[in-house]
Amino acid sequence: MDLSESPGTPGSPDNSVRRCATGRQYELRRGDARAVVTELAAGLRLYSRGGTALTESYSDSEIAPGAAGITLAPWANRVEDGVWHLDGKKQQLDITEVSRNNASHGLLRNASYEPVARSEFAVTLEAAIFPQHGYPFLLRHRVRYELGAELGLAVRQTLVNDSGTPAPFVLGSHPYLRLGEVPSEELTVTVGARTRLVTDGRLIPRSTEAVSGDFDLRGGRKVAGLEIDSAYTDLDFDGGVARHTLRAPDGRSVSLWQDGSCGYVHVFVTTNFPGRAKAVAIEPMTGPANAFNSGAGLRWLAPGESFSMNWGISASLG
Repeated sequence: MDLSESPGTPGSPDNSVRRCATGRQYELRRGDARAVVTELAAGLRLYSRGGTALTESYSDSEIAPGAAGITLAPWANRVEDGVWHLDGKKQQLDITEVSRNNASHGLLRNASYEPVARSEFAVTLEAAIFPQHGYPFLLRHRVRYELGAELGLAVRQTLVNDSGTPAPFVLGSHPYLRLGEVPSEELTVTVGARTRLVTDGRLIPRSTEAVSGDFDLRGGRKVAGLEIDSAYTDLDFDGGVARHTLRAPDGRSVSLWQDGSCGYVHVFVTTNFPGRAKAVAIEPMTGPANAFNSGAGLRWLAPGESFSMNWGISASLG
């Protein structure tokens, strides 16, 4: 897959840059680690170590299938009917998941992010959320990707409120994990969570319950037997970090970690990812679907204030 040069790269004038379907491609390298971040939705298009793909990827001539790798603001997942209320006044968001009549994955899925900082190992992109029907606030979403010295990928998403009034929000991201060419159905997924959110047919949470059966991933479950599209909470944090892992039969593993700012994780096992019999999305979130109505995990950002969530991907490939 070809990569366009990022702005300001020596010897690459802007008029020579080839535009990709997801805009400019920001390539990071450190040791044997490589990441590609997109201008569109500040998405993670590729992350690998030693040539082993650790995320599902896609061509630079197409947009992210299944929302692969995109960042989510100012809400993650869904808002039922696109409706919520602010000070008693109905707010109507655009319906972007027509089949279920929901507003899905925030307001920046189709937005261009501008670079605000760049180095060999890191890139920071930022986009504005302008006041609009259904969300009358002005905010900025800033996303920093960094390849650490230990060859792990760290992501910091920051929301800044430039409005004169408090603004509600949920932040999230939508990466799919993999382990090279190992079929995902042969992997074992482990998620240390004690509670899952029970949803209706439109994937709107209606209640919670203790994990059990196929939804209990604490001891590890083979992906081949799973059909899951469910959010979890009451995560097991160790040293301020919760880890969710895909492990191959040969012992290699890839993990998504999230810090205490992210109290929820969404696990999505799908048969619809192009070129893969099954794919596994493990999505860190500060709140679940429909938080604008349920209040679960919902935060309000005061004027001039900011909030950050931190997550990343690590692997054991020895």
